[in-house]
Amino acid sequence: MIGVRMKYSYVLRINCDNSCHNEITCLLNCVPTQSTDNRWEFEIVQNCESDYVDYIKIFFDLLGNKYAQLEQIGITRDLIVIWIYYEYDQQCNMEFLPEDLKKIGSNGISLCVSCWQKEKSGTPPD
Repeated sequence: MIGVRMKYSYVLRINCDNSCHNEITCLLNCVPTQSTDNRWEFEIVQNCESDYVDYIKIFFDLLGNKYAQLEQIGITRDLIVIWIYYEYDQQCNMEFLPEDLKKIGSNGISLCVSCWQKEKSGTPPD
């Protein structure tokens, strides 16, 4: 699809109340792109298919070996989720590398994917 620009957003979401936000920011050494009363988020935006972003590497570099420290502030692995938001024009296809899926699964982290047709809504659901 030449000339059509798709948008991908990759979000590392930690479900928590806002009392943990500063500690998460310090532990991960990363400023959130969005915070709400019930979640801390770091988002990476990829504006078109040709601009590959290794979001799995980026997110797991942030998390590193900090799971024990996160647990000390009440953040268990089941509260950590990787979201992929993808707007498409005509067809939605995704491919995941086995080693990425293995890394996500072996760390006990959920993967969520949300796709929407560009013309219909233009914004991802919450």
